[in-house]
Amino acid sequence: MKKLIVDCGATKTEWCILEEGNTRTVKTPGFNLAHTPEHTLREMMETVVPQIGPGIEEIHFFAAGLVGTSPVDLGQWFPGARIEYASDMLGAARAVCGKRPGVAAILGTGANTCSYDGENIGWKVNCGGFIVGDEGSASVLGKMFISDFIKGCLPQEMADAFAATHESSYPAIVKSIYGAEAPARYLGSLAPFVVSYYDKLEYARNLVDTNFRNLFERTLRRYDPSLPVGVVGGFGYACKDILRSMGAEYGISFSQFLASPMAGLVDYYAV
Repeated sequence: MKKLIVDCGATKTEWCILEEGNTRTVKTPGFNLAHTPEHTLREMMETVVPQIGPGIEEIHFFAAGLVGTSPVDLGQWFPGARIEYASDMLGAARAVCGKRPGVAAILGTGANTCSYDGENIGWKVNCGGFIVGDEGSASVLGKMFISDFIKGCLPQEMADAFAATHESSYPAIVKSIYGAEAPARYLGSLAPFVVSYYDKLEYARNLVDTNFRNLFERTLRRYDPSLPVGVVGGFGYACKDILRSMGAEYGISFSQFLASPMAGLVDYYAV
């Protein structure tokens, strides 16, 4: 059987074709179904479908912002295929927990968590998005950092380095946040710069730690502490040593860290 597994986050989308144990992946920009215009989605589909090719019999589509009915009807491009539409949270849970109960956490541009019973999502703490939630995410760290930068609250060494490597004028920053289609993506793109100073400056270490402590205290510690936490997302993967160390303080253990859920999803659907 020829299957298509789709993992769509805010930054990138992976379209993995799985057939007889072999995989082939096509990558496109990410999108959030909650606020991406329909014409943008259709244009993307027209581009990616020829790269996937014919013969898809089963599709598992996991996307950020998917609530209720999907605005994308994949049956238009893959007639006859059996299609499952689900949130990226369920995809992450299946990737890191497999068929075992646990807690899954997405820590990428955004953040989201849930308890998982081995097949479906159970209870979850609402994430809130990067404006009123998403603690522990790259976009929230970027928001904390850029707020300090524009107000002149950074150590001079870090401020000078940022200005030398990024577009740092106040008008440009404001436009990137309030005038762009994906402000969370812009804010998340600043996180690697901040983390690069984690072992160099106390300011950066405190900023990163505060972001993650908010994740533990406002979200992760509200789940059953006996359940291991599996993390999906490039930001969480890059910071796994920090998270493991902090988790020990809170009595929370981590089962695994995946930069992308696709490898775990392939294992889940390979049978």
